Amino acid sequence: MKRTRNFNYLSHHTYYLPTVGGMFGLLGWLLVGSLLGNIATVIFSLILKPDDAIQYGMLVSYPLMFIPAMMYSAYKSRTNCINKSGALLDNNHFGRRGGILCGIMVSVATLAAAFCTDAISDLMPQMPDALKQIFESITEGSLWANLLCVAVFAPIFEEWLCRGMVLRGLLFKMKPVWAVIISAAFFALIHGNPWQAVPAFILGCMFGYVYYKTGSLKLTMLMHCVNNGFAVIISHTEKFRDIESWMEVFPGRQYWIIFAACILVLILVIKNFADIPLEKGKRCNCDEVPSLFEQ
Repeated sequence: MKRTRNFNYLSHHTYYLPTVGGMFGLLGWLLVGSLLGNIATVIFSLILKPDDAIQYGMLVSYPLMFIPAMMYSAYKSRTNCINKSGALLDNNHFGRRGGILCGIMVSVATLAAAFCTDAISDLMPQMPDALKQIFESITEGSLWANLLCVAVFAPIFEEWLCRGMVLRGLLFKMKPVWAVIISAAFFALIHGNPWQAVPAFILGCMFGYVYYKTGSLKLTMLMHCVNNGFAVIISHTEKFRDIESWMEVFPGRQYWIIFAACILVLILVIKNFADIPLEKGKRCNCDEVPSLFEQ
């Protein structure tokens, strides 16, 4: 069998297909990593100026948070290799549309979904001042550092965990709809607060659907990057820095016209991905590694 091209670091996790219990195991190691990240942040605060400590501490502590979970997953993959089958984390099952067109469609759909989640976020209670100050302190750093951490590190590590590991494993254990919903709930949970968790769950369902249809971690990383990168750029744009909702930018009817247009875009993109043929990959031993979904 011809092996699908894959990112090198992803191949270390091929033979670990987490169950729901395994999902919580990964969460536990993520918490260990968070502790290590907090220690690193404290060290930076002792040796650097406050602004530099936040900026550079974030660049070190965020990747560090995922290292224990990645090491645990790689260990489980090695121990499972002989007796159990696996599935690649990343594939190129784009159907007749090809990767470039799929990438354009999911990028547009991500921005449309992000706009729609604004209406839901607007219904939530006001964010506590303490939490708001934390977010403001994070985005007050340089644009390059924010983009590197939020629009590069977060898409890589969070997509590896939530789609590449959790969703990929659950798709072998249960119906796809439940696998997508549970992985999206896990994605929401790791954000740690409801003001991020609610939009994260909605976007996580969309990311999960795209991964289920294509098996492509590259696409979900792109979607995550587009969403986070757009948010960072907006936070660094003086005109939009203090807005609470897009309703302040597009008052009255304008907002709801754009909202309806975004819903239409989402329907069209979902319909296009629904047409991609799907064949669940067969399990096999270490000598032949199947795609999650084979063409």
